[in-house]
Amino acid sequence: MSMGARLFGTDGVRGLADRYPLDRETVWKLGRALAAVLETHVTDRPLRVVLGEDTRESSARISRTLAQGLVSAGVSVHYAGVIPTAGVAFLTRHHRFAAGVMVSASHNPFEDNGIKVLTARGTKISSELELEVERALERPHPRPPEVDRDLTPIPELREDYLAFLADLVVHNPSLSRWRLVVDCANGAASAVVPALLSRLGIHAQVLHATPTGRNINLGCGSLHPQTMAQITRTSTADLGVAFDGDADRAIFATSEGHVADGDHVLYAVAPFFRSRGSLKGDAVVGTLMTNLGLEFALARHHIKLRRTGVGDKYVLEEMLKLGINLGGEPSGHIIFSDISLAGDGIITLLEVLRVMSESGDCFSQLLRGFKPFPQIIHNVPVREKQPLESIPAVVRATEACRREMGERGRVVVRYSGTEAVARVMVEAEDAQLVRRHAARIAAAIEATLGK
Repeated sequence: MSMGARLFGTDGVRGLADRYPLDRETVWKLGRALAAVLETHVTDRPLRVVLGEDTRESSARISRTLAQGLVSAGVSVHYAGVIPTAGVAFLTRHHRFAAGVMVSASHNPFEDNGIKVLTARGTKISSELELEVERALERPHPRPPEVDRDLTPIPELREDYLAFLADLVVHNPSLSRWRLVVDCANGAASAVVPALLSRLGIHAQVLHATPTGRNINLGCGSLHPQTMAQITRTSTADLGVAFDGDADRAIFATSEGHVADGDHVLYAVAPFFRSRGSLKGDAVVGTLMTNLGLEFALARHHIKLRRTGVGDKYVLEEMLKLGINLGGEPSGHIIFSDISLAGDGIITLLEVLRVMSESGDCFSQLLRGFKPFPQIIHNVPVREKQPLESIPAVVRATEACRREMGERGRVVVRYSGTEAVARVMVEAEDAQLVRRHAARIAAAIEATLGK
């Protein structure tokens, strides 16, 4: 790793499987580096780490290598096998592991992978700890062994997570009245959700729950919810939901087949929570990408929207700082911090069903009063990430956009934390205005930095 390079992005270590930083030697050393940092910060002995993964073909291989690195440095590894990221977060907290590790690239295609490290609380590790791991990685390490040891999943770990989810609604038998369409994205949800719904007596048509290692997120899941939404409508189901590869995101569909993102979920839930006196701070936390229409709609219910940087890590930090118990992102990461400090798409589904059952309203009725502003997001591939505020053409285009839209519109221009792209988001009540300015700003970026 070159000096000044960052191994960790906004959501852990990401890259192409078997290429740096997910090549075998780096992954093995990463296990040793994590062990060294835990040795410094954790007093309980022996050091224990829980490890889980999604269904992509490289995940088991990376898990074996990472586990071997941890074990070589004296850490006891407890392997959960295929499980959602939030499942690893729960197990870390519930069983008092020193840390949790999830091997997953979330919503990315199967060629990618990643490593997420979670604290003993089940939250993503801080930037300071990430830097400590990176510094430990740069120390001299022995070479990894030629062959990794096989890992055998401990079935009780996934069962513990299943039992936790089932217990959340054990006193609400009315959930079984709803008929669902569920898209598991051929990912980690495939190992948990069908069993959970069966245990709860919820009738569901389950889609894309036959992972091959290469079909995770492939034309399905939260990034491609159209099939799920169409089947929800044609099958006259009450609700549809699509998870991503590690099931921390959930995108929904109404019975009419309309797709509903994380902003819709916040609006469906927050006023109900407030009416029951359970919305702490009378506010929710969103991000820079949260639709302005949601801010106005929540205000009519006397609910404030607090914005933070993009990433569920930052949403949670703001929630904990302000004492707010509901937050999330349009992508479908929703955090119910009274239940879990991790974004959990399955908990989001259970909470939406609970609100529907206790309010007596279908999902469409819960969304009455929320009309998202027209929004366009352009992803512009870039060859390098120069500071956008240093590029005159981008600054001029952005300032012109803000002047014309005023307080009834927003523009956000930023780089992705996990990809070599610049994201241009423009939203306003006037769709034509949105299209024109988004295209102008994207063109300015492409002319300067485009590949």
